[in-house]
Amino acid sequence: MPIAMMVAAVTAGGAQAAQTKPLTLEDIMTFETLQKPVISDNGKVVAVEAKPDRGDSRALVTVLGAEQKRYELANASAVQTSSDGNFVFAMQKPTLLESKTLDKKQQSTGLVLLNTQTGDTNEFKNVKSAKFSYDGKVIAIVFEPQKDDAKTKDKSDNADDKPQREIEEADKGSGFSVIELASNKRFDFDHVTGWVFDDASKGMVIAINDGESQLHQVQWLDLVKLQTKQVFTSKTQQIGELAISSAAQKLAFTYGSSDTLRWGREYQLSLIDLASVKAQKLPTDKDWVLNQFSTLKFSKDGERLFFGRVPQVTPQAEIVDFKDEKDLLDRNIIVGKRDLRIWHGEDPKIKPHEIKEYQEEREKTFAAVLHINANRIVQLATRDIPDVEYGEQKRFLVASSNVPYQKMTTWAGFYRDFYLVDLNTGQHTLVIPQQSAYAQPTLSPNAKFMAYYQQGHVYLYDIATGRKHNLTAELNTPFANEDHDYPSPAPGYGFGPWLEDDTEIVVYDKYDAWQFNTVSHRGFMITNGLGREQQIEFRLTGLVEQDGKDIPLIEDQALLLKGYSHKTKADSFYMGMEGESGVKIALETNGKLEMLARAKDTGALVYSSERYDQYPDLYVADFESVAQSQKITNLDAQRDAFAWGNAELVHWRDGHGRQSDGVLIKPINYQEGKKYPVLVYFYRFMSDRLHAFPDMKINHRPNFAWFAQNGYAVFLPDVRFDIGYPGPSSVQALTAGVQKLIDMGIADPDAIGIQGHSWAGYQTAYAVTQTHIFKAAVSGAPVSNMTSAYSGIRHGSGLARQFQYETGQSRIGQSLFNAPLKYIENSPVFYADRIETPMMIMFGDKDDAVPWEQGVEMYLAMRRAGKDVVFLQYQDEPHHLKKYPNKLDYSIRMMEYFDHYLKGKDAPTWLTQGEAYQEYRAND
Repeated sequence: MPIAMMVAAVTAGGAQAAQTKPLTLEDIMTFETLQKPVISDNGKVVAVEAKPDRGDSRALVTVLGAEQKRYELANASAVQTSSDGNFVFAMQKPTLLESKTLDKKQQSTGLVLLNTQTGDTNEFKNVKSAKFSYDGKVIAIVFEPQKDDAKTKDKSDNADDKPQREIEEADKGSGFSVIELASNKRFDFDHVTGWVFDDASKGMVIAINDGESQLHQVQWLDLVKLQTKQVFTSKTQQIGELAISSAAQKLAFTYGSSDTLRWGREYQLSLIDLASVKAQKLPTDKDWVLNQFSTLKFSKDGERLFFGRVPQVTPQAEIVDFKDEKDLLDRNIIVGKRDLRIWHGEDPKIKPHEIKEYQEEREKTFAAVLHINANRIVQLATRDIPDVEYGEQKRFLVASSNVPYQKMTTWAGFYRDFYLVDLNTGQHTLVIPQQSAYAQPTLSPNAKFMAYYQQGHVYLYDIATGRKHNLTAELNTPFANEDHDYPSPAPGYGFGPWLEDDTEIVVYDKYDAWQFNTVSHRGFMITNGLGREQQIEFRLTGLVEQDGKDIPLIEDQALLLKGYSHKTKADSFYMGMEGESGVKIALETNGKLEMLARAKDTGALVYSSERYDQYPDLYVADFESVAQSQKITNLDAQRDAFAWGNAELVHWRDGHGRQSDGVLIKPINYQEGKKYPVLVYFYRFMSDRLHAFPDMKINHRPNFAWFAQNGYAVFLPDVRFDIGYPGPSSVQALTAGVQKLIDMGIADPDAIGIQGHSWAGYQTAYAVTQTHIFKAAVSGAPVSNMTSAYSGIRHGSGLARQFQYETGQSRIGQSLFNAPLKYIENSPVFYADRIETPMMIMFGDKDDAVPWEQGVEMYLAMRRAGKDVVFLQYQDEPHHLKKYPNKLDYSIRMMEYFDHYLKGKDAPTWLTQGEAYQEYRAND
């Protein structure tokens, strides 16, 4: 088929076809899901990738306007639009068939460039990456390096006197093209290792490093005159990082000796005036130097250059090899080849954690700033206070340190000290000691104030006076998380944006959005109490982002808020106004809304709307009139071939008398009064998934639509926990919810199954030791023995698991030696003899979150007790299955398992007899 296809306009569609067919696993594999869309800065073009669970993606491009144009790009992913919307590009990876049948050397990634005005396309082969200039008039394309089996050698000036050094891969460049899209004028470069556009799209700077030819250059490409000029050249200096000031007045780059290996290479910083091409002589510091990881970033006003430094450049350690007979008895050389890791009791990090973060620490640099006009460098970060959050503030930034708390992370979790760092002096002022790392403060746009949450209240720190003000002390409204059921201080609900002049800040409680004045310290509810009154959770949405953050508000700005009803679990959009109290409904739905993209230069935005029986297609609207939207995709039509169930909300009272909620997905062709087998799937709070379209993928979870098609009711109950008793409180919640379904006459009490993974896998394994209400259980990656898991390692992060039990998800709240009985009481392995429910345990034996031996413990305990148990060990798999054959296999076995125990179908052979170990002939 052609690369670009003009496609017919979508309809508002969604009517079910008269004839339907059963939903199969093959249908789920090919069901397309929209990825995060992109919208051009002017709001005229929306592009999105439609990705099947297994197969090749396609890109859908919509040109908005009176006469909409729609294009489809085959085998396209990672789609991007130019800022003016005139062009779209997408990457074209090897097809699924190619990836499974061709050798890696025969596979390559391409790029397709679409002209959205004409529909013309242009293809490029062997592409590594690409990017549009900020004005969208130019595209830069990086090509994959040419595969050359010959070793590239560095020719030094003294090549005749010393051996040539092999050029490191990171020092080699790639082919590189810059194309002006209107004229199709093209500039081609070789050996390019770095490049960057300036924000005004006046030009770009390109680093060329050809070690073999001893050519190292920095070139400036004028994107207005379409001319190049050489800015810097050297035979011996490898060019490193690049940066251009926003107005394209200054160019910064780093360089270091090409004769030195990168790990031992010290870099210099150069700052050049682009008009005169003259370098500014910069101050140096004997205590701080630059290395290969030193990044560069100009402030938007071009007055400051931020970069990273290190105390010293350290080459990588090497192991000495044996060279002659005497070396074979040299104790230093022999011991130097030891395989040893020393775990010391006073180590800041336990060894696995240290190893996991080793590369990150090796690549870490410490922020400094060059004040360009004053030609003065100030060091901002230090070994003791290593982290500085970049911002455009001119005087202060936020710095933080976890150094004092690294050891206690093992059992207490993550904490930091938060500071203000003075950009003029580098002086640090401690503002918030030992704060949860998840409760970071927010700095006002002009660095006059810092706001933060602590111990149930919101504080404002006045930087000029050094005074702290409790903004919420006189309010009756709680600002601590009201649903927090962990053995740790309750967190807050976070902050919205500041006003651009620092006079106001938006703060959230559970329901309402507040606006606090930084002078009077008084606040009012933007939502005028409607949130708490009607149990609607309001949050600002649809804001323009810059550098991953919402840009500040302006006075009298219109505000768009999303309201989530805790009663109906549905979302709606509301409109409000900065500085005013009260909101009005803008778009009311009986479903779920998700804000996905906002044009930077206009009010155009993209959102999705979904229900269990409505795919989340894309809608485009203006910020201030979201109800007048255009639907631009119709992936919901994929459901037309199938009958589809629906989801409803169920309420009951738990053992404490608290109202609990859950989602009931009825089987297709549901008949009132008929009892059905039920699959219970859960984790913690699940009722907010009432209006969520089912995840059409094959993975470690049961596919809700598939089970509903096969005659199951699917139940998603909420679970609330009591600290110290996670197991019993989970059982209480689950059994109360299941009993509600039995009382409603929906659930067949002799055909109720349960499936959970990870934390829910633990709850599943524990539940069947305490109740016989479940007739079959599938437990994925469960902790079975808290006494052995407590001092285990999370292999993915290298962290100890102790903090998880003392302050985190496992909710014991005390150490093993302070409360050993609680660890035993909450561990299913100690009660395996009570189990009457058949259970299937699943683990990947490279699980990076829960040690897979936890599954072995549960299996062996049940086996010893003579219980009905089967254990699925998927080889070389992490916490969530990644390999598609394994995911599909697990899905099939889950259905077979529940079909046997809940429907009475014949058991498959693997369930009655197991499978003998065997090895297969390797394919050459």
